[in-house]
Amino acid sequence: MLWTISNQLTLGRVILIPILMAVFYLPTPLSYWLAATIFSLAAFTDWLDGYLARTRGEETAFGRFLDPVADKLLVATALVLLVSADMAPALLAVIIIGREITIGALREWLAQRAAVIVHVSQMAKWKTAIQMIAIVLLLLHIDILGYSMHETGLVLLWLAAALTLWSGYEYIRDAWPELKDVSK
Repeated sequence: MLWTISNQLTLGRVILIPILMAVFYLPTPLSYWLAATIFSLAAFTDWLDGYLARTRGEETAFGRFLDPVADKLLVATALVLLVSADMAPALLAVIIIGREITIGALREWLAQRAAVIVHVSQMAKWKTAIQMIAIVLLLLHIDILGYSMHETGLVLLWLAAALTLWSGYEYIRDAWPELKDVSK
């Protein structure tokens, strides 16, 4: 396996997950800032590792495997933490995590069946960006200049859940010809 900078960043994102969990439960208001900062750093590495891999021609099989796993683990962990602290509705976490599992399995199944790689849609990119911002604001859980970061985060998380459902629908719609043809 080639240890590119991109792969190191992706692995770093996985390593940040237990740190995020530990910081989230610190018995101090500072934990909100720390958790939001750690999640922001991890979310930034998600963008950065992909950018570096593409621009430097360093895409690897290991990176193609670990990157989406790291992303899903990070988001699922943050959502579970928020739900467990009654800072986000469980329904939204179920929608977002359920879609990630479903579409991840669909992409894998399509790749095995038809040697088809399903690329990330523009809608899914918007969903991810809004979802990451929502989670940062929910983790921050404070007011800034009279604006509730928590309430803003909730609104954005509802929007992210709606985009999650829509982008999931797009993936399934596009895969429908393969899904219908079970004889292959």
